[in-house]
Amino acid sequence: MSNEIEIGRGKRARRVYTFDEIGVVPTRRTRDPELVSTAWSIDAFNFDIPVLGAPMDSVMSPDQAISLGRLGGLGVLNLEGLWTRHDNPEPLLAELSRIEDEREAVDRMRELYAAPILPELIRDRLGQMRDAGVTVAGALSPHRTAEFTDTVVNAGVDLFVIRGNTVSAEHVAEGGREPLNLKQFIYELDVPVIVGGAATYQSALHLMRTGAAGVLVGFGGGASSTTRVTLGIRAPMATAIADVAGARLDYLDESGGRYVHVIADGGLGTSGDIIKAMACGADAVMLGSTLAKASDAPGQGWHWGQEAHHEDLPRGRRVKVGQVAPLAEIVNGPSHLADGNSNLMGALRRAMATTGYSELKEFQRVGIVHAER
Repeated sequence: MSNEIEIGRGKRARRVYTFDEIGVVPTRRTRDPELVSTAWSIDAFNFDIPVLGAPMDSVMSPDQAISLGRLGGLGVLNLEGLWTRHDNPEPLLAELSRIEDEREAVDRMRELYAAPILPELIRDRLGQMRDAGVTVAGALSPHRTAEFTDTVVNAGVDLFVIRGNTVSAEHVAEGGREPLNLKQFIYELDVPVIVGGAATYQSALHLMRTGAAGVLVGFGGGASSTTRVTLGIRAPMATAIADVAGARLDYLDESGGRYVHVIADGGLGTSGDIIKAMACGADAVMLGSTLAKASDAPGQGWHWGQEAHHEDLPRGRRVKVGQVAPLAEIVNGPSHLADGNSNLMGALRRAMATTGYSELKEFQRVGIVHAER
C-alpha cells in the first residue's frame, strides 16, 4: 500500500512519522538490565554509551566534553564558538544567562560571535581535552572546514565532525571561497569524519559514498531550531533515521562490507526519544538540549545553536531549558524524576532488557508500532 497522500490535485506528499507516533514492542523474551550492553564503536574508538554531546556552546565546553568522555560518551566541541573566539568565555556565558529579553540576547550574541576564530585557541582547547585522556572530537561547519582543517588535525583531534543544518557531498561556497568537496577532503584526511545532517535516503547515500565514518541524521529538529517555521523545512525523525538506516544497508552491499554509522541528531528530548531513535536504526545519538539541562552545562539553564545569532536570518532561538541535575545524573542516574530527563542510559538499558535485546545492533531489529495521534 502506498504511503503517499494527496495534498491537492497538483501535489502529493509522503506520509512520515515523528517519535511521538511510534513505540517499541516487547517480545516473548526479557532479561535483566545488568545483562545489557550499550557499548558502541566508530572507526578505532570504543565507547561505553552511544551518546555524543552536540557541538553547541550551551552544551559542550572543554571541561564538559571531558566529563562526558569520562562517563563513556563523546563530547564534541564547537570550534566556531565562544571557546575558540575568546580567551575566557565563562564570564560571557554567565552574562548571556542573565539576559531575559530575546532581542537583547540575540544582539549580544552577535557581538560575541563576531570576534575572530583564533587558531591558537582551537589548538589549546583540543589540547586540553587530549591531555585529559578522552577521545577528542571537534566540529566545524562546511564553510569553515577548509580554512581550519590543518589547525584541527595538527591539534591532535581523533574524530572530525562537519555539521550543518544540511550537508551535501559537495558544498558550494560563497564567492571567493574554495568549495568543499567532501569525497576528496575525506580521502586526503587521516582522521575519521562524521558528517551531516542528512534527512533522506539519497542524501545519506551520497554522504556515505564520500568515505564518511558516520552520518548525522536530522534537519532543524532540535529544541532551539526554528528552521521549520522560518524556512518551512521539516524532517520527522523516526522516518528520517529509518531512511538513512536503509541507505546504510544498501551502501554496505554496494561497498562490499563498509559500515557507516548512523547518528541521530535532533528532536531527542527525552530518554524515550533516544530509545525510539535506536529502534529506528541509529547507532548513537547526538544530544543538545537534553544535556544543556545539566546543572554543570556551560549554558547555565539556557540552550542555543549557531543559527540563533545568524547575522541575516536567525533560524534558532535561545531556549530556557532549566537545570535538571548534574551531567552524570542525566546520563547514568540515579533519576529522581519520572519525566525522561535523567538516567538516559538506564532507561535505554531497561527498554532493551524489556524487549529482550542485549546489544544495540540487535535492538535495531525491535518491533515498532504506529499509533494514530
